[in-house]
Amino acid sequence: MFYIDTGALIINSKLIRKDILNRHQKNFFTDKNAIKMNKDLGIVFIGTPEFAVASLDALIKNKNNVVGVITSPDKPAGRGRKIKYSVVKEYSLKHNLTLLQPTNLKDSNFIKELRSLRADLQVIVAFRMLPDVVWDMPRLGTFSIHPSLLPQYRGAAPINWAIINGETQTGVTSFFLKHNIDTGNIIFKEKITIEPEETAGELHDKLMNLGAELTVKTVEAIQLGNYLTTNQHDFYNKNKKFKNAPKILKKDCRINWNDSVDNIYNFIRGLSPYPAAYTEFISPDNKKYYIKIFKILKEKMSISYKTGKIVTDGKNNISITAIDGLIHLQELQLSGKGKISIKDFLRGFKINNSWKV
Repeated sequence: MFYIDTGALIINSKLIRKDILNRHQKNFFTDKNAIKMNKDLGIVFIGTPEFAVASLDALIKNKNNVVGVITSPDKPAGRGRKIKYSVVKEYSLKHNLTLLQPTNLKDSNFIKELRSLRADLQVIVAFRMLPDVVWDMPRLGTFSIHPSLLPQYRGAAPINWAIINGETQTGVTSFFLKHNIDTGNIIFKEKITIEPEETAGELHDKLMNLGAELTVKTVEAIQLGNYLTTNQHDFYNKNKKFKNAPKILKKDCRINWNDSVDNIYNFIRGLSPYPAAYTEFISPDNKKYYIKIFKILKEKMSISYKTGKIVTDGKNNISITAIDGLIHLQELQLSGKGKISIKDFLRGFKINNSWKV
């Protein structure tokens, strides 16, 4: 049996100071009654895209007490501009979860409604920056899942930039929020290998599932106070330079053919399938065709042509010259059309070796 005293928690005659259960502390007490009690702690989940749904689903399947979900407001999408729900909202409605969709995270009515949920802990996965009044509200704090090994690749697009920069390893990190984005004290890290041919989309799915596992692990550790945190500055040293992962804009997606085949290969797979690397096919009479490229092969070799020259048989293949070899296109998309293979593209698009990019 247990009861709560003004200064202590007594479980099976063991006296535990209440401040030990406060945020950012550790406690290796794992009494079964404590586990049962902590399973009832209220959790508010915050997220919007598919990456977040896996973590929310993991919490629900683990029978955690999710007292509310915050996601982005509905917005029109597509050519018909029909109102579209976020995938987190769709999941929440299916599971009858209390749902909040604030347009202003500092709005007094939203803050009042959030307080009424009386959450002990908040979990954020893939959402916009939270104001202090939101992330500092729960007594056990707010932690986030980030798809990189922090402090490496802070920012909006860590999955893309890790592949673009040719990394062979990445992972997911759980950390407590603080005012500056992605800088809070680290709770756990889980590493994963980036395969040589892996695209950003494929790596996204692997990290999404790994992040879901880490979400449950982190919640359980916080519930029991069984964790230690590490200041991100402790990872800095003279031999390590950390890279950032800023949001990728359309202008950042243009392929530079005056580069090595390795760099171009990493660039294209790092932006595939979204937002997608692009180039322009330029005809001899200077007509330009906007092309997104999703899948390629690379071949290092000595090149006698200038970079950016198209080499094709007009039927089965298109290659483009880089400074140290050829990039063989496998899958692309002409503006206004669907994604198709090179063979299908060449059935309807006439191109020859006098073209360039």
